[in-house]
Amino acid sequence: MALSDTTIRQAKAKSKAYTIGDTDGLSLAVSPEGGKSWHFRYSWNGKQRRLSLGTYPEVSLKEARTRRDLARELVARGINPRRHRNQERRMALLAEEHTFRRVFEQ
Repeated sequence: MALSDTTIRQAKAKSKAYTIGDTDGLSLAVSPEGGKSWHFRYSWNGKQRRLSLGTYPEVSLKEARTRRDLARELVARGINPRRHRNQERRMALLAEEHTFRRVFEQ
């Protein structure tokens, strides 16, 4: 069953962590402390994997679904979404270092 913003806001902490499923692999994990985080579950090389998509309310339900859809596209194209995200972060860091170095050298 698809989640609604009301369901998410009303999700309360329990003694143990639990998840509330949405659709197409998206779920919301609720920690015993009350933190809420988005995850995308997918299969890669025959193993179940989980990709973190951010925390609620910083990442809304709509944004979480958009991020899930992008990750699903990557899986469909044979690209591991976790590896892809890590590679994107490394590229951004390298670009930032390169820019800093150019400014420093001037």
